[in-house]
Amino acid sequence: MDKKTILNQTHRDMGARMVPFGGWDMPVHYGSQIEEHHAVRRNAGMFDVCHMTVVDLHGPDAKKFLSWLLANDVGKLKTPGKALYSCMLYKNGCVIDDLIVYYVNDDWYRMVVNAATTDKDIAWMQEQSGDYEVKIQPRRDLGMIAVQGPGARDKALPLLPNDLQEQAAQLEPFSACTNGEWFVGRTGYTGEDGFEIMLPQEQVVDLWKALADAGVRPCGLGARDTLRLEAGMNLYGQDMDEDHTPLESGLAWTVSFADLRDFIGRSALVVQKNMGDTPHFTGLVLEGKGVLRNHQKLYAGEREVGEITSGGYSPTLEKSIGLARIAADAGDELQVDIRGRRLPVKRVKPPFVRNGKPLI
Repeated sequence: MDKKTILNQTHRDMGARMVPFGGWDMPVHYGSQIEEHHAVRRNAGMFDVCHMTVVDLHGPDAKKFLSWLLANDVGKLKTPGKALYSCMLYKNGCVIDDLIVYYVNDDWYRMVVNAATTDKDIAWMQEQSGDYEVKIQPRRDLGMIAVQGPGARDKALPLLPNDLQEQAAQLEPFSACTNGEWFVGRTGYTGEDGFEIMLPQEQVVDLWKALADAGVRPCGLGARDTLRLEAGMNLYGQDMDEDHTPLESGLAWTVSFADLRDFIGRSALVVQKNMGDTPHFTGLVLEGKGVLRNHQKLYAGEREVGEITSGGYSPTLEKSIGLARIAADAGDELQVDIRGRRLPVKRVKPPFVRNGKPLI
């Protein structure tokens, strides 16, 4: 049976259509995926992300451990609350998961990992932690709500605990503040401003309802996917996975080779980097009618050169867009095979939309 977040009954009470997602029973929309998408781009929407897992790492070796565990360098985090996006890799350089890690203090880092990968993530971290004095603590007692959109911060701030409001109001992007069991990050997955709010499970429903009363629209997985695709953000299991490295997934910018720091997967990535034939990860726009979908094949003439990893209709651009992995020598003249028809696609550099504005 699918697992349920603390908001499950609330979603049903609000009229959500529920679907299975990564072992969870989650809302896909509340009547209109398109309207939810536009609500986030134009005002404010919220997402139940309680199925994702908060993981705290405590101990004197927390920084040293994360420096070995992650492809990006936590040594960049100098200011309490600052966040870093990174991949966690196998020794062959392929991606176990992507995550955000927050620096709270020298003995405490906080990570947020994907829902479907939580068990393997925790097992991998435990396996790698043997030589380090660090405690890995999944915080299943915490829930999380993402509030996103140009109006999100103004609507959410008055609903935070009084002693957290001023700190949250002054947060820089990709930073967080905390007070007690509440933790507020100015982060998100939609290409819009907003907060990701972690709080005790028993307080999640009250905050969700208060946000709705303040005019924040509940949004489901459908809008979350079109928003993140427009923002050019990867989805684990599609754009990156256990069979591909960050260099093949448009995430080379998240890998820090500086200062000869060793990390799990480094030697494999160095070999791949030096080979010089790594597949390219690119954005695509369909020129004509149809919808790009993941696994559709791409061609340069009669040669198959790659495939779509994520695709869909962009409500903001009113076009079909996608992300794709293609051969390094594929060139720019590409066609996609949609049910036996070859249609031209244009290569573009993601993101497609940021802060409500088209970028292509």
